[in-house]
Amino acid sequence: MPLKTLDRSIAWQYLVNALALLLLLNAFVILTSVSLKFEDFLHAASGQANLGATHRALSALLLVVDLWWPRVIQLFVFMNGFVLVGAMGFTFAQLVKHRELVAMMASGIPLWRAARPVAVVALAFLGLQVVAQEVVIPQIAPLLSRGERDAGKRDFSSFRVNLVPDGQNRVFMARAFDPALGVATGVYVLERDQSGRAEARITADKGVWDAGLKAWKLENGQHRTLRAGAGGAGGGQQVVPIALLRSTVDPSALLSHQYRQFSQTLSSMQLIEAVNMPGLPADVKERMSRMFWGRWSGLLATVLTMVIVMPFFLMREPGNMVTQSIKAAPVALGCLVAGVLGSAAPVPAEILPVALSAFIPCLVMLPVAIAQGTGIRT
Repeated sequence: MPLKTLDRSIAWQYLVNALALLLLLNAFVILTSVSLKFEDFLHAASGQANLGATHRALSALLLVVDLWWPRVIQLFVFMNGFVLVGAMGFTFAQLVKHRELVAMMASGIPLWRAARPVAVVALAFLGLQVVAQEVVIPQIAPLLSRGERDAGKRDFSSFRVNLVPDGQNRVFMARAFDPALGVATGVYVLERDQSGRAEARITADKGVWDAGLKAWKLENGQHRTLRAGAGGAGGGQQVVPIALLRSTVDPSALLSHQYRQFSQTLSSMQLIEAVNMPGLPADVKERMSRMFWGRWSGLLATVLTMVIVMPFFLMREPGNMVTQSIKAAPVALGCLVAGVLGSAAPVPAEILPVALSAFIPCLVMLPVAIAQGTGIRT
């Protein structure tokens, strides 16, 4: 068999395995999530128009597609490393099963030659991952911040505020916040004691930030105690009007919380801009800097993992591929998880700069990959 024909055959087999594995993983994630939260899609569909049961179900299915097509792109970025390593194992196992590697060796072709088309396809997938992460996902970031009941929504001028703590042991929430106007609607603030138990809550139809007073001006604000004796003498609940709420949670704090929550959707350039943004908390800057370097560390960790796992399947003599897969699976999973968690683990800058500490997993895997790659009997 000519080498070009052999390359095309192995590359095509690896591509089919990668796409099939990617499809199965996406289908599992989507079906599991939709089956648990389909009522939310039905609720969103019923709010659009007076529909019959059939049309309502069809509308809910369209909302599922609308919500999940951008999430599929994000899932591809997250699962690409696992897919590439798994598809490589399936491909080489099939080659061993059908004695194709034996035929290659008999023709004088080294086993490493079978790895070249796999490497070419894998690099193409990693290139698509970079394009998706750096170009596509930042463009569709607002679509990724939606919940099931927000499916079909296209107005992203405001965002929901969830559980933002302030300096007075309170938790700030709001149905929506418009950063351009500094206006929060559906304000809900929970006051807690030192043990974390809720003592009182503050509700308001609307809150407008006053920079001069450094406080929220509340519309129809009410302060309600939740426990007997909390907030003053007396036994029962007390409800008093409140027009001004002083808090360390200002619009910039809400934006910082939003950055912290959805920073995965930022491109590398946006992460760099955020790190250089004045007024952003130091912990957020450090996290974003680590995320920037961690992305490139993750790509390198995927390549090293493939090299480490490859000798389990590139065998001169046919063997039991189930046994080899059982041996390779924990190694591959451990390397990929270590690449993700290790690059995100906080290391004090006094010990190691972020640009170096993010690559610690790769530095650990590099000698192992060299030993594994050079130890193949071919």
